[in-house]
Parts: sequence; C-alpha cells; structure tokens
Amino acid sequence: MKDNIIKELKTIVGDRWVTTEKEDLICYSYDATPGFSNLPEAVVQPADKDQVAAILKLANREKLPIYTRGSGTNLSAGTVPMNGGIVLYTVRMNKILEVDPENFVAVVEPGVIVAELNAAVEPFKLIYPPDPGTVTTASIGGTVAENSGGLRGLKYGVTKHYVTGLEVVLPNGEIAEFGGRTAKAPGYDMVMLLTGSEGTLGVITKVTLRLVPAPTHRKSMIAVFKDLNSAGQSIADIISNKIIPATLEIMDNYTIRAVETFAKLGLPVEAEAIILAEVDGDADTVANDAAKMEKVLRDNGGEVRVAETAQQRDQVWAARRAALPSLAKLRPSTFCEDATVPRSKVPDMIRSVTEIAARNRVEVGTFGHAGDGNLHPTIVTDLRDKQEMERVYEAMDEIFTRALELGGTLSGEHGIGLGKLKYMPKQFGEEGLAVMRSIKQALDPNNILNPGKLLGQV
Repeated sequence: MKDNIIKELKTIVGDRWVTTEKEDLICYSYDATPGFSNLPEAVVQPADKDQVAAILKLANREKLPIYTRGSGTNLSAGTVPMNGGIVLYTVRMNKILEVDPENFVAVVEPGVIVAELNAAVEPFKLIYPPDPGTVTTASIGGTVAENSGGLRGLKYGVTKHYVTGLEVVLPNGEIAEFGGRTAKAPGYDMVMLLTGSEGTLGVITKVTLRLVPAPTHRKSMIAVFKDLNSAGQSIADIISNKIIPATLEIMDNYTIRAVETFAKLGLPVEAEAIILAEVDGDADTVANDAAKMEKVLRDNGGEVRVAETAQQRDQVWAARRAALPSLAKLRPSTFCEDATVPRSKVPDMIRSVTEIAARNRVEVGTFGHAGDGNLHPTIVTDLRDKQEMERVYEAMDEIFTRALELGGTLSGEHGIGLGKLKYMPKQFGEEGLAVMRSIKQALDPNNILNPGKLLGQV
C-alpha cells in the first residue's frame, strides 16, 4: 500500500489506530475458518460513522478492498482479506447508545457484544433473543451481517426478525439510514437486504433492535436416546403437540463423547443421541408444556432428566455450549459446518452425515438446533495432512449435496463467505445468482466491499 494512503488513513483515525506491521497484520489474516488466510495491507479502527465514511471514500477512490471485521468468530471465511487491502475493524464502535424499555428497543453500535446487550436490558426485564453459540464474544454487527441464529431460534427466530433499523455507510462513503423503531417502513426493505449480506453491500455503523419481555419461568430437561430415529420422532411429536420450546437441541454420539471427555458433565457416552430442551413463558404455560414435552420424550423411549434447580439448568446448557470447543480439542483443525434441513429430516441428515464420515474415513460430530433443522456437522482433522484433507473436502461436498436433496439450505446462520461459495449455484441457480450480483454491482460498482465473498467474482 502506498505511503500516501497510509498517511491519509492515519489522518482520518489517528496514528494509533492504523496497523501496518506484519506481526500485527497476521492476527487479522484469518477468522475461525480453517484453510483460509491472507495478510491485509493495513488494519484501521474507526471510532464513528464519519471516520468509516472517510475510509470508504478513500478506498472507493483508490479501488482498495475493504473487509469489515467484528469479533472474527464467523465460520465461513467471511472476514478473511483474500485480496489484501484494508481490514476495517469495528471494535472501537462498541457503545450501547440507548435502551428504550417503553418501546422495547435498543440502539447499538456494531462492536457491542451480544451478551453485553442482554446484560444491559436485563434490569428492564427484557431480552434480545438471538443467541449464537459465541454469545459472549460475537459482536452485533457481525451477527447482523451473517443473520445469525442460535439456540433460541425455534421459538424466537433469528437476527433478521429483530433488526428494525440500520445506519449504513455505502461503498461510495455516503451515509444512509433505513428502517427505524416502527414495525413498518415504506420503500424497499433495505434492512432485510443488508441483514445477512456479509459485508458486501455496506458497513453497518448503528443498529436498532427489537427487544421482547423476558420470560418469567423456564424449565429445562435432557433426554437420552439409544436410537436416533426415536430422538427424531420426539422432535416431530413435540412440534405436532403444539409445543414450541424456547430451545430444542440435539447432539450425536460422537459429540456426546467429546463433550464428556473434556467437560465431565456426566453425559451418557453410550447414547446414540441426546435432546436438550427448554420451555419458557408464564408459570402455567411452562408447567403444562414441560409436562407434555416430558411425556413425548418418554413415550419415544427417552430417559428424561428434568432440571429442578438453576444449577442443574445451567449444567444442561453447559453441555450444549461445550459441543464445539470440545470437538475442537480433538484435532488441530475444526470445520464447523452449517447444513440446515426441514426439522422432519433431522434424523435423515444426521444418519447421512454418519454414513458420509464412515465412507470418507473422516471424523465428524453433529449437533445443532433440532427444532429448526439447523445442524452443525463438525469435521475434526489436520490441515497439514493433504491426503486426509482430500477426503474431508469430499465429505463436505457430500454433506451439502445431501442437505439440498433433503430440501434444505447451505447455511442457517454461518453465512456463505468463501467456505461454501462453490455450492451457491446448486441452491440458487445461475439466474438467482445473477439477480444478487446485479444488486451488488448497483451498490458497489468498484467491488470494494468484501470482494469475492457470498457471490464470488462480480
């Protein structure tokens, strides 16, 4: 990068907030996705929307790639600066600007951590429902860019259901506001378009979020199954009985054994699957739904343990949140994928993943949000073993092909980034991709924002 550009960046944000030393740039050359890394030419940390606008005007003039980065927890290589350029790091923009309890609204900057927002609204007996597994580290801006889901997705939905307004810096450096605090707004739904756009259309600088009242009561339970089909039938029966759990999760045997090895939570390592579930609401609703759900689980052969104390409840969810970190400890490299299928197809998908893993001689643990079919087949491997990696990539191809065959989709919450780019034509066809690329070209004609991601080269 030319010295005059570095100087201009420092003029915009201050010398302290521009990084160009190789040792520092390495930290921003990758995210949580194995196999993708590339050094940026500079890392810039803006403090506000005006600094972001100035940076984008400079980048657009010079045709420099911009990669917006939050906490870097994403799992699709979405923030990797494959074309060099500038990593725009939003960590300084971390203010909760307003909590409006009367209107159930919060206004935040993109660097706010999801768990911090929930801590801020808790005194008002409100919650922000989207609950990604990385809730204690994921930033709001990143979760909006990826349209993240989480453990509460079945009942409460995903990020797009809670974003009502966005302030965005467009690729030319102009600042635009879309949506607001109301449920409806005229014109094209730009908020929905930008949510899940993976940093390819604009840089989010402020988010208006919808909050909901916190449930007054909760009841959690874990059900152990010797047969995967019985676990799958339980999921279908829970929903058909008009029970909508706040959380309905599943873990396969490989994942159960990994979690128990590292977390020592007393999980049954001989089980083929376990279901972890929680209902919430008022006292009567929780009592009735919990009793019905427990009966469904037992009728399908599940051995049910109901959490009777807050400590026992925390142990149930500690098991689920330990799934990915426990699997990651098994081997040097971890690919946490994101295949989503209709909930009735969850057992078929888990069984298919097991067969694919055996056929390709790779190690896969599957867990995820059974209630909305959002599964995370997680391959543990070693990038340095080229022969094994050939089998890993073949297994990935088969997993995503199978998800699409079952009527599913490539991603429920992790995004496309680079990791799943090659599968996009299978899901949308060239016609669908052409429409999306035309939107990208209209808003970002110089292709400076996260080039190559989500849609490939445009």
